Amino acid sequence: MEHVEVTRRYDAPIEKVWDVYTDHARWSEWSGMPGSRLVREGTPDRNGVGAVRAFAGGTREEVLSFEPPKRMTYTVFAGIMPIGNHLGEVDLEPDGGGTRITWRCRFESRIPGLGGLLRRFITRFFENALRGLEAAL
Repeated sequence: MEHVEVTRRYDAPIEKVWDVYTDHARWSEWSGMPGSRLVREGTPDRNGVGAVRAFAGGTREEVLSFEPPKRMTYTVFAGIMPIGNHLGEVDLEPDGGGTRITWRCRFESRIPGLGGLLRRFITRFFENALRGLEAAL
């Protein structure tokens, strides 16, 4: 099992960070993932439990838990990345006058020996996406 964890602090209130991060249809504006769209709405919030976001290239993710404005979990269930048993977690907490976000995931590589490379790729993606999130706040 591979693990990734990236933390970043923002000078924005937790509600604002939460609203931008969980607006699945607008991810392409800041995350570096092209073609984001909400293909199935969740409940009780459209971005909540059961929501499915899709990206160009076929990646699809489903929201498993949604606890505004503090925690969301999701799984990647389709895409070109050779990963399985994926669980993504996003935790937000107030930090002084701002917000600290911790984005982590665990997964298994479907190709033996490729786990380390996938872990580095996902870590870099998380870091770049969270930089983009800051610009969107």
